[in-house]
Amino acid sequence: MIVTLTANPSLDRTIVLDAPLRPGEVQPAHPGREDAGGKGINVARVISGAGVAVRAVLPLADDDPFDGALGATGIDAVRVPIAGRARANLTITDPEGITTKLNLPGATLSVSEADAVIAALVEASRGARWLVLAGSLPPGAGDDFYVRVIEAVRRALGDDAPRIAVDTSGAALSAVVDRARPDLIKPNDEELADLTGHAASPDTLVASVADAARRLVGSAKIGAALITLGGEGAVLVTAEGEWFGRPPRIDVVSTVGAGDSSLAGYLLADHAGAVPAEKLRSSILYGAAAAALPGTQAPCPTDLPRGDVLVTALP
Repeated sequence: MIVTLTANPSLDRTIVLDAPLRPGEVQPAHPGREDAGGKGINVARVISGAGVAVRAVLPLADDDPFDGALGATGIDAVRVPIAGRARANLTITDPEGITTKLNLPGATLSVSEADAVIAALVEASRGARWLVLAGSLPPGAGDDFYVRVIEAVRRALGDDAPRIAVDTSGAALSAVVDRARPDLIKPNDEELADLTGHAASPDTLVASVADAARRLVGSAKIGAALITLGGEGAVLVTAEGEWFGRPPRIDVVSTVGAGDSSLAGYLLADHAGAVPAEKLRSSILYGAAAAALPGTQAPCPTDLPRGDVLVTALP
């Protein structure tokens, strides 16, 4: 069982353009998809599509329209009642695969609502192998919300607590790395640079992100790091070694949710008992598959590209 938390769910609407976006002008568009989104939901949809047991926890009002889209996914979901409504995010894509996103802040969580989410997550995590904390935090939660979640889960479950993966950014990621020692983080290169204060040079991108992640792993702040690099591939750094992989060639349709699918691909390979290089290969294949699909559509195993992923160990 894999459990995900989406503290800030979103109803993701996609609009497709026939030409590049022209700000300030009127141009025709095609209706796209409307999906139940938020990073944890996206991860759960991919895992469920691969036939692995997953449970998604999220704050959601009983009468929220988001619930209809969530129900359509078919995933096992634990809804924690709140007063506010899930946000709506708008994604605009053009024929070249260039994506523009407009993200709203989401419902404000009260102190009691935030505590209820944590309590529900502790119960949902009993017997789980992984707990995924993914996405931005809603107003009212506080930058240390994921830290409080991790502390509560580990305090309640002890040696039976699941391994914890965190996919967030900014102050929330800094707080987790500084105070909670997650088993895995999944930033992209820009988020890693923001975390460490060291921007990677385009000419030495792979070496730079590997070095930054190595410092975090070596200092015992994190167990491992999966760093996604968009079309350049991804880097995996663990205490056992470091690997880099390049994706196969694909036609990019929408990059929204590609990072979430990369994390899901890693977890699916881990669930199957794969070695680190195979976990990275699975991560890259699922990320590429998501980028080749419209909107935030979750890739299934049959969507994985046929091209090979070359994974090499870094010196």
